[in-house]
Amino acid sequence: MGKKGKKESETPCKDTFEPLSVEGKTPETIVLLLSSPEEDILVKACEAIHIFAEKGDENRVCLLGLGALEPLCQLITHVNRLVRRNAFMALGIMANNGDVRIALKKIDVIPSIIDKLSLDEDLVVHEFATLCLASLSVDFVCKVKIFDNKGLPPLIQLLSSSDPDVKKNSLEIIFNLVQDCGSRLAVHELGGIPPLLDLLKSEFPVIQHLALKTLQNITTDKDTRTTLREEQGFEKLMDILSDMEFKDLHAEALQVVTNCMRDSESLQVIHEGGGLTRLMEFVLTPNIPDIQSSAVKCIARVAQTSENRKLLHEQNLETALVELLSVADISVQTATCQAVSAMSFHQDSKNSFRELGGIPAVVQLLSDDSLLLREAATQALCNLTHSNKLNAFAVYEAEGHEILVQQLYGSCPRTVANAAATLANMAGQVVIRCSIISHGAIPALVEPLKSTDTQVLVHSTLCLAELVCEIEARAELLSAGGLHPLVNLLHSYQKEVLRNACLAINVCASDVPTTVEMCKFGALELLQEINQSVNRRSSFSRLAMSNLLNFNLSVKYSLTGHLASTDVISDGFYDAGKAPAGQRILTLEEFSKQPVNKQQPIIVVNTASEETVDLPEERHSNPSETGQGSKGERRASRKKKEDAKQKDETPPESPTEKPWKMMDDDSLQVLVKEAKESIMLLRDEREQWAALARLVSEAMGGAVEMAKLHEFSWVLHLSELKFELQSNVVPIGLINRGIYCHRALLFKCLADCIGMSCTLVRGEYNRAWNEVLFFNRNPSTNERSSGPCRYIVDLMHQPGSLLGARTAAAEQYQSI
Repeated sequence: MGKKGKKESETPCKDTFEPLSVEGKTPETIVLLLSSPEEDILVKACEAIHIFAEKGDENRVCLLGLGALEPLCQLITHVNRLVRRNAFMALGIMANNGDVRIALKKIDVIPSIIDKLSLDEDLVVHEFATLCLASLSVDFVCKVKIFDNKGLPPLIQLLSSSDPDVKKNSLEIIFNLVQDCGSRLAVHELGGIPPLLDLLKSEFPVIQHLALKTLQNITTDKDTRTTLREEQGFEKLMDILSDMEFKDLHAEALQVVTNCMRDSESLQVIHEGGGLTRLMEFVLTPNIPDIQSSAVKCIARVAQTSENRKLLHEQNLETALVELLSVADISVQTATCQAVSAMSFHQDSKNSFRELGGIPAVVQLLSDDSLLLREAATQALCNLTHSNKLNAFAVYEAEGHEILVQQLYGSCPRTVANAAATLANMAGQVVIRCSIISHGAIPALVEPLKSTDTQVLVHSTLCLAELVCEIEARAELLSAGGLHPLVNLLHSYQKEVLRNACLAINVCASDVPTTVEMCKFGALELLQEINQSVNRRSSFSRLAMSNLLNFNLSVKYSLTGHLASTDVISDGFYDAGKAPAGQRILTLEEFSKQPVNKQQPIIVVNTASEETVDLPEERHSNPSETGQGSKGERRASRKKKEDAKQKDETPPESPTEKPWKMMDDDSLQVLVKEAKESIMLLRDEREQWAALARLVSEAMGGAVEMAKLHEFSWVLHLSELKFELQSNVVPIGLINRGIYCHRALLFKCLADCIGMSCTLVRGEYNRAWNEVLFFNRNPSTNERSSGPCRYIVDLMHQPGSLLGARTAAAEQYQSI
C-alpha cells in the first residue's frame, strides 16, 4: 500500500487548474504580481497599476517606491499585445510625475519606447508611448536620446495618426525637440512641414496651438521657410488671420508670418503673391487690439533689414502706421511706435512720417502714463531725428523738446537714454539748442550722469556735449554740480561712455571757470592715465587733454614744459615748476593758502590792479650787483610789497573770511607800459626781440657771464621775497635777480602783452628759454628769404643775442 502510494505520487500530473481570479487589495501585492509568469495576471496587474496611478501623484510616487518602474519598463516589450498595451498605459500615466521621470532617465527606457512607435502597433500603445516621451522630452538629456535613437521619423509619421491624442502627444514631443537647432533642420528634412500645416485645420485648439508654436521654431531656418511657401503655408496662415473664429490663434500665427517674411527674398515672393497686401489690410482692419498690436509687431520685426524696409516703404506702410498712432489702445500705439522706429532707418520713410504728420502724433504720446508707450515713443523720435534736421525741427515745432527734457527725470533707463539721444540729435541747430537749454535740460542731465546704465551714460554725455557749446549752458552745468559726475565718468571702461565723456569735457573746457573746476576734480590726472593706456586712449581723450591744457596754461606748462606761440599768458598765470607724474596741480589760491615752505616760490603773473600806477617807485634791487641801477630803481615796488605784507598780517575785522585775491604787481605794470612805449616803436623785428630781451635782462639783474653764474645769488633773493611777503606765491614783477626760468617767463609775458609771438620751453635744472620765428631779409633788397627761421633769445649772458635753434651756442644755452 505504502509502495503503491509512493509510486502514484511520483507520477506527473497531466491536468491543470482552471483560471483563477486573482485580487490584490494592496499596491504591494499588485507590484509583486508584475513578476508573474502568467500573462493574464500581468495584464490585470498592469491595468490595476494604471488605475491606481491615475488617481494622483501620491500614488505614482508610492508605486515608484515599491519598485514598479523596472518591471513595467520590461513589460512594454512583452510579446503579448495586451500586456504591452496595459504596461504602456501604466508607464505613460506614471511618467507625468517628476520623480518618475528622473528614475526613467536612469533606466534608459527611451530606445524601447521608440521601438514601439511603428505604424503596425496598437493605437493605445501609440497614445501612452508618446505620452511617456512627451513627459521625458522636457529634459535636455532625454531630448538628445530621443533624437539620437531616431525618434523623429516615427513621431512625424504619427502626426497623421487617426487618434487626436497621439497627434497631440507626438506634436508636443516634436515641439520640445525643435528648441534645438539640429532637430529643427531634421524636421524639415524628414518632411515634417506638410503634416504640421495639416494640423492647423484640426478641430482641437491645443493641437493648432502646438502646430503653430512648432512652425514658429522651425521657420527660423531659411530652407524651411522656402518649403513652407511651396506648401502654400503663408496662404494658410493668412486664412487663419482672416477668420475671427480663430482669433485665439492669431498671435501665434503672426509669429510664423513674421518668420516667413524675415529675409528680403521671402518677402518679395510673398509680396508678388499678394501676401503683403493681405497683411497690410489685416493690420488696418479694426480688430481686437491685442491681435492688431501683434500684427504691427510683426511688421516691426519684418522691417529689421534695409531691403525689407524699402519694400514696405513702397507699400506706403508709413500711411498705415500714422493712422494707427491715433488708435485709442496703448498696446497698438506702443507697437506702432516700435514699427516707426524700425522703419525710420530708411531715409525716405523718415521724411514720409514728417510729411504725413506722424511726428506731432508721436510727440503727443510722450505724455501718456504708460511707461512702455513713453519708451517706444522716445525711441521712435530718436530714430526719426537721427541725421535729419527737418525732423528735428518738426519735433521742436511740436514742442516735443520740452517734454523730452522732463523725460530725463524718468525712472525708466531706456526712456531716459532715448530722450537724451533725441535731444542730442536736435541740439545741432542753434535755435533748438538754446530752447532746450532754456527749458532746464542741463540740471536734468546731472542725475543721468550718475546712472549705472551704459546707454543712459552714452546718450546723456553726448547730449551734454552738444548743449555745453553755449556759454550759459557751461555756467549752468557748473552751478548745478554736473562737472564732478562728468569727470567721474573718466573712470569708465565702457568705450562709448569714455569717448563721449571726453567729448563733453573737451567742449566744457572752453572757458576758465569750468576748466578750473574740472581740474579740481582730477580731470587732467585721469586723462593723463587714460592717454598712457593702450586700450583706453583715443583721439577724444587726447583732444580733451589738449583743450583742458589750452584753457589752463599754468597747468599745461607744469605738465608739458612748453607753451606755444599761440598760448597767450594772461593774468593769473603761475609757474609751479615741473609737475610730478600723476599728482594734481594745486590752484593758485590753494598755493597761496599754504604755510611758507623752503621750496622754490610759485611765480605769478598779474598786470591788473585796482590802483593806477602813475609814477614808478623804487624797485627792490642792488645797483652795484646788477650794473643796471638806474632802470632797476625806476621800477621798484617795495611799498607795494609792504602793503601786501601788512594786509596778510592784519587780522580780519569780521569772522567772515574775505574772498581770496591775487597780489597786485605794480612793477610788472611798469614793465608792460615800458615795453609798449619803447619796443613797438622799433620797425625791425630782430631789433624788437633784442630790445625786449635787454629790457627783461635789466629787470632781472642784468647780464651774467657763464663762468660767474654760480655767483649770481638768485636763490637767496627769492627766499627773502617769500619771507617779506609771507607767501609761497611771488609776483614776477618783484623779482630783480632772476635766473633762466624767471627771465624766460617774463619775456613770454611781455611779448604776449604787446602782441609779439614766442614760445616758452622748460629745460632741466631751472633752465628755460624762448623761441621766436621770423623771416630773414636780404640787406640789399630787404626781401624775405625763402622760409622762416627759428631762434632762441639769449636773456642771461648776452641779452638780445639771437641764437639759431640748432646751433652749438643754443645747445649750450639749453644745457648745463
